[in-house]
This record gives sequence, C-alpha cells and structure tokens, in this order.
Amino acid sequence: MLLLREIARMLANDYEKRVMIVDTSNEIGGDGDIPHSGIGNARRMQVPVSDLQHKVLIEAVENHMPQVIVIDEIGTKLEAMAASTIAQRGIQLVATAHGVTIENLIMNPSLEMLVGGIQSVTLGDEEASRRGVQKTVQERKGPATFSCGVEIISKDELRVHRSLETTVDTILSGRFPNFEVRKIHSRGSEVTTERENFLYSSLDEEDEYVIEDAPDMADKGFGHIDFTPVVSPNMQEDSRGERIQLRLFVYGILEASVIQGIKQLKMDEAAVQFIDDISKADALLALQSKLKKNPRIQAVAKSYGIPIYATKSSSLVEIRKAVRALMSDHRDGLKDYGSIDNMKSSEKIDALEEARIAVEQVVIPKGEPVELLPRASHIISAQIDLIRKYQLEAERTGKESDVRLRILPFHTTTTEENHTSKIIDADSGFDDFLSTNGTNGSPSNVDRLPLLPE
Repeated sequence: MLLLREIARMLANDYEKRVMIVDTSNEIGGDGDIPHSGIGNARRMQVPVSDLQHKVLIEAVENHMPQVIVIDEIGTKLEAMAASTIAQRGIQLVATAHGVTIENLIMNPSLEMLVGGIQSVTLGDEEASRRGVQKTVQERKGPATFSCGVEIISKDELRVHRSLETTVDTILSGRFPNFEVRKIHSRGSEVTTERENFLYSSLDEEDEYVIEDAPDMADKGFGHIDFTPVVSPNMQEDSRGERIQLRLFVYGILEASVIQGIKQLKMDEAAVQFIDDISKADALLALQSKLKKNPRIQAVAKSYGIPIYATKSSSLVEIRKAVRALMSDHRDGLKDYGSIDNMKSSEKIDALEEARIAVEQVVIPKGEPVELLPRASHIISAQIDLIRKYQLEAERTGKESDVRLRILPFHTTTTEENHTSKIIDADSGFDDFLSTNGTNGSPSNVDRLPLLPE
C-alpha cells in the first residue's frame, strides 16, 4: 500500500503525469472528501462496490483520460480482462496481485491473463526428443499485460523482473528466470542491487549414479528408489570439501516450489542445480500423476541410471519430504564412497593373500591342490594372475554365487610361461604385491620363491 502510494506520488509530482488511482477500499487515496497527502497530485477514484471494480477501471479511462492508472489489487478474471484492455490502449498500469511468487500468478486461472495467458502446445516427436520432455508442453499465449514485475520478498527486499514475458517463458520451459535483488539497509540511505542468474557450475560429466531396476510406484504416495553411487575421484574430492551439488531434473512440479521447499528446510539453494537435460541429471523429481501419464520419462531415467523421486501432490509438505530424501541420499552416497572403495580394496588384498599363502605353504611344498574361498569374478581373475606368477595352474569350480578357485600343483608350459610374463609385466600392481618386504616371507621376484617355514 505504501509502495503504491509512493509510486503514484512520484509519477504525478516528479514526472508530471496524469495519474488516476482506482482505490477499492480507500486504502491508498484515503477516505472522505480530502485525499491522502501521500499521493501528491494524483487523483483518486473510489469504488462504491468492490465487485464493480472492473467497470470503474473502464470508466476511469473513458472519462478522465489518465496517463497512468494505479490499481489497488487485481483479484478477479473480469479485473484482469479490464487491465489487459487498458494496457492495449497505451495507458501505463501499476497494479498489485496477490501470490507468493510469479509461478503462483502463472498457475492462477483468473490472473494468468496478466502474464499473457497459458496454452498447451503439442510438439513433434523430434522436438520432444531433443528437449527430453513430453510432447505436450505449456507456452505463453500472448503478450503480457505488464512489461515488468516486482516480487515483494520483505519490507526491505525486492525481486525485479525487468522483462516479465521473458521470465514467464523461462519458467514455462523449466528453467530459472533472471532477476535483480534490491535491498535497502536499515538506515534507508543505501540500496544494494544484486543480479541473480542461477548459473551454477555443473559437476563433471563423468560423475554418474547407477540404480537397479526401479519398482513400480503406482500405488505409492511418495517414494524414492535406492541407488548405489559410482562417483569419480573428482566428485570424491568435492565431497571431502563438502561441496555437494545435485543436478536435478524436475517434471510436473514448479521449480519455484522446490526452491521454496529448500528454503523452508534451511538448505543452501546453490546445492541444487536445475537442468533441462535429463541425461545429465543426478536425480529426477516428478509428480506421480504426471509420471504415470508419461512412462517415457521413467524409461529415459532408467536408461541413464537416474533415481526417481515421486510426490503424490505438489504441496510444499510433499516437496519438502522429497527434497530431504534426495539430498540425504545424495550426501550419503558421496560419504559412503570412500568406505565402499576401501572395503573392495581390502577384500581384494585378502583374496590375494589367501592365494599366496595357499601356494607357498601347501601347493609348492606338499604338491597338493588347494580350493580357495568363493569370490567375485573380478577377484578370481586377480587370483589367477597371481597364481600364474608362480607358474602354476588353476581352475574354476562351483556355480553362480559359489564360484571359487582351485590351485593345482602343475607347472605351466614354457609357451604359457612366456605369454603370461608379458601380461603380468604390464600390471605393476601384482609386482608391487609380490615385491613387498614384510615379515611374511613374500618373494621379491618370480625366479626365486623362498618357502615359508611350517
């Protein structure tokens, strides 16, 4: 109210324009015969019945020929149509509309005309595939009634959208709009202007997340799919420095609602980067009803190994749950990477040590075959390479998960020996393992193999 009153005074006194205030409840221009002193030279036009404000707007244009019209609040479809008609006549409009963000104005069927209106457009197969979206998308229908928009965040902070049409197009395309954040300090003497464009640095393209087959979520209100992170060393360094950034693809939910949920959870907005290319996403957050209607999105997400988080509704409560779950899983995945890697490395070392002891304590001195414990296929391959270093033979036994290795007390032929030596020499890992100088009596090279005391 104070802001509208000051704008009306500035346009009337400083810019010497004919300003007409259409005041529904006499909050701006004041009640009674004497207008409020804060409106300056602006004129006021009272509205006797609030439901007839749209008629008063047309009357103000036809009878008073103003250059600027200040409207207290546009709240109905008739008022929005009247404002659109006035804007087309070349009259400057200054008005307010209630809503938390610009997205709320776009979603309001009564007021969407103020931003140009919303219509559904059907894309071709090639264009839909290129965008990675469904074939039916929403676009702006026509020119917006207002050229720019301002979001009042608090009494000392504003978000200025210099081009309202560009902002609406950006939001409908699923991206972040650019805007200015203007703050006034407590003394009121200094004004700080900041530009926000949400161009955060993205993660390396090599970083990826792999999930197993996703269960059907048709009957679940909210759910997420467990996944095992496969993270590159660069991502691990970022996790140690607590730089955990999540690339999120949102489908069926407004990004502004997700941002609002992040703020309510007191999380850093920079931790989430919204992208419009699903192939580069770390997670997919979608509305369950939209997800059911477009199984192609699920198929694409599964093909790229992207975890899917579905919400039953677009309410902030459901969005907060989803954001909390996916951020927690993302952090846990990065946190557990080091322990998973260490566990796999330790298992491999144990398997190689088991094979070495079996060769040195049983196979070579006693000439008896030894059966090792069941291991994974890649670990068994490493054990075979180690056994060939001792110029011995080995065979696989067992089926499926019970596959294990049997070391035979037979020496390989000269041809196999030469061929094996060429392969092993290229792998320095086993040379390092065999050349260890510990107290367990491991040999320093292949030609001389000292036996361990029994």
